[in-house]
Amino acid sequence: MIPPEPEVMLRRLTVEDALIKLDQYLNDAFTAGLYSVRIVHGKGTGTLRLVVCRELARHPLVESFRPADPWEGGLGVTIAQLVQK
Repeated sequence: MIPPEPEVMLRRLTVEDALIKLDQYLNDAFTAGLYSVRIVHGKGTGTLRLVVCRELARHPLVESFRPADPWEGGLGVTIAQLVQK
């Protein structure tokens, strides 16, 4: 099995498709032992960012998350720390 990249691209997906992809990615990243991941949701209207943050706040594999710093992608990216095995 190829380990997942430390980043998932959700831009231009519908909210429903983005949530499905995010959940699968978080599970794969956790299984692969990744601790920190980048979630690229884009800036747009901010809807996808809000939905992603809501999902991260309740996801059992996410320890914490924060908006990316400007050099990490700014408002278009969220950084999540996963729980450790």
